[in-house]
Amino acid sequence: MVLREKYLNRIIPFIDKPLIKTITGVRRCGKSTLLRQIENFLIKQGIGKSRIISINKELFEFDAIRNYKDLHQYISSKAKRSKEKYYLFIDEVQEIEQWEKAVNSFLAEEKFDIFISGSNARMLSSDLATLITGRYIEFRMYPFTFSEFREIYTTKKNNEVNDDIFGQFIKYGGFPGLHNLVWEEEILRQYLVSLYSTVVLKDVVIRNQIKNVSMLNHILDFVASNCGNITTAKSIRDFSKSQGRNITVDTVLNYLQYTLDAFLIHKTKRFDLIGKRLLETYEKYFLVDTGLAFAMIGHSPALISGQLENVVLIELLSRGYVVNVGKNKEKEIDFIASKGNEKIYIQVCSTLTGNENVYKREYNAFQGLDDNFPKFVLSLDEAGFTTSKNGIKWINLKKFLLDK
Repeated sequence: MVLREKYLNRIIPFIDKPLIKTITGVRRCGKSTLLRQIENFLIKQGIGKSRIISINKELFEFDAIRNYKDLHQYISSKAKRSKEKYYLFIDEVQEIEQWEKAVNSFLAEEKFDIFISGSNARMLSSDLATLITGRYIEFRMYPFTFSEFREIYTTKKNNEVNDDIFGQFIKYGGFPGLHNLVWEEEILRQYLVSLYSTVVLKDVVIRNQIKNVSMLNHILDFVASNCGNITTAKSIRDFSKSQGRNITVDTVLNYLQYTLDAFLIHKTKRFDLIGKRLLETYEKYFLVDTGLAFAMIGHSPALISGQLENVVLIELLSRGYVVNVGKNKEKEIDFIASKGNEKIYIQVCSTLTGNENVYKREYNAFQGLDDNFPKFVLSLDEAGFTTSKNGIKWINLKKFLLDK
């Protein structure tokens, strides 16, 4: 088991604070494991197991807990000692109807420290969720980043057959469940296809009562094929029309929002560095994990540039950055990553060698920016470049991902 240290370190300061600790993220990214790791931390701090109440709605033994009344009754039966403080863990809480009513009541009792997880963004934005507004803190979780993937990959003896660890990561992605399988392409592909189908069915199709599932998959295939490119609902509509599929721009927008809510994709808005404002059009869409692209459209070397951007984006998000695409007059900066008073600018490409135009494009994107925030060009090149040029630093992309 890989210790999800970056997430634990963010959550631990909020233990025993009167806030609901909410962990959100796509299914199978490791939320259940993180909850267990928090439980283990508490036990090591001397909290007795009898004071920890855990519910996992993906397990059949908790199937009878269907609504907030069932939830309240079950937990109340476990927490009978009035003077004891209990630690309550509810995994995939959105599967319990009107769960907010019970959780809000437990918070008001002041005898529970509450940790919940969910796989849908709207679980915290519904009308009912206003009951806990201002009383929760959200921690967004992602599949394994490259450093986590490499840690577990190198400990598995059956993975010694391939030393191109980064190539394996780009192709199969970072879902933790992969590492419980025999490391063979067809087995891994079947797992990823099944995972993708489960997320689409449970968290998109059923939840939003979508009837045209084929069109939904068509839109997601488009997103997977265009990671790193400016994408609009109109461009998807126009492409669909060229393929003999009729769909409205509004339907495209709705389907994209449904998949955003399920954490299946991520939207990165553009920030105008001259006008100092977020732009409302021409966003980029990325997958939550590059392994999903393999499940959806197969592996293609032609997509490597977008996949590298995808990997860097998820890395930055997992480190707690807010990430936008930069518009610098007519030029584009792949990512502007901000956290508090910290800001970094990043350009991503597969290689800078053999093409002077690519070299100029990546470095010239920063032209005219006179602030003192760090500016990086990341590529897979192993060496051969000055580490700093006009204040712009070149770093090997894999080294950047591994640098904690």
